[in-house]
Amino acid sequence: MIKLQEQIERESVAITLKAAKLTAQGLAKLLKVAAGWIVKKHNEAQRPHGKQSIKKLMNHNVPTSTIPIDGDAGLFEKVARKWNVDYAFHKTGKDKYLLLFKSGQGDAITAAFLEYSALVMKRAKDKRPRIMDEFKKGKERAERENQKHKERSRKREATRE
Repeated sequence: MIKLQEQIERESVAITLKAAKLTAQGLAKLLKVAAGWIVKKHNEAQRPHGKQSIKKLMNHNVPTSTIPIDGDAGLFEKVARKWNVDYAFHKTGKDKYLLLFKSGQGDAITAAFLEYSALVMKRAKDKRPRIMDEFKKGKERAERENQKHKERSRKREATRE
């Protein structure tokens, strides 16, 4: 009976040691995974997002694409921030830019560019003069011409008499 009791104690001690060893290994794996996750998040935080220099964009080590933009780059920046895309501008001339962006963000850039185009078209419409204003200006111009004509005819009549 004592031998049986000793054997049970030995087995229970062995099971306890295995459980403790397994727990230590599991804890080591968990710490390794957590450390990897922390390093990954830290590296992502180091990368700039949004508008950046061309050099910083190229340092992301991903393929880039370009789109030429004529006009207001500031308006595009406003829209691009909304769509959370990484991009850079290269000025090619007066009001002419080359937009560089990550190729993987092509869908977001397309959506942002559609919104930008709509805003540009809306601004172009807002700059057009309203028809009623044109009519008022034409009416005023006609009245001035009519008054000049009346004054000329009065002067002619005064000289004839």
